Amino acid sequence: MSQIDELQRRIIAALDRIGQGLEGQQAGPDVQEVETLKQQLEDERLASAQLEERLKKLRDKQDAQAEVAARARDELASKIETLDRDLQSLRTANQQLRENNATLREANAAGVAEPHLINKAMLAELEGLRATHAADQAEADAILAELGRILDAGAATNDQSQSEDA
Repeated sequence: MSQIDELQRRIIAALDRIGQGLEGQQAGPDVQEVETLKQQLEDERLASAQLEERLKKLRDKQDAQAEVAARARDELASKIETLDRDLQSLRTANQQLRENNATLREANAAGVAEPHLINKAMLAELEGLRATHAADQAEADAILAELGRILDAGAATNDQSQSEDA
């Protein structure tokens, strides 16, 4: 009989556990757990919205920087074209100066000094000096434009790092 009592006690205990399990399922999920999950979902949505906003700002900033870089490239290309034209002018003026000086030397060696040749040589030399000055100015403008672009990019980077720190 002791075995029957033992088996009966075990069966009752098992039925109690089953009953408790069924009651837990009928009660549904834990209300506190559901609230916690809802709060986590809301937090994730908020974080996602913030990340999307930051991504939009970064894209806008990247587009603006690309625009500035394109303008700087165009400006630099223009400065380089100007520099090239000035250098071509300088080469032409120097070639003319060499030719005039050779003619002047020949006339001087022959004992025939012609004032118009001296004037022509001086004019060519002046033109060479002007072309050299223009080439130097164009080169300085190109350097200043590039330095300005670099400074603007540095200032934008500095502004970005300050805004991210805030």
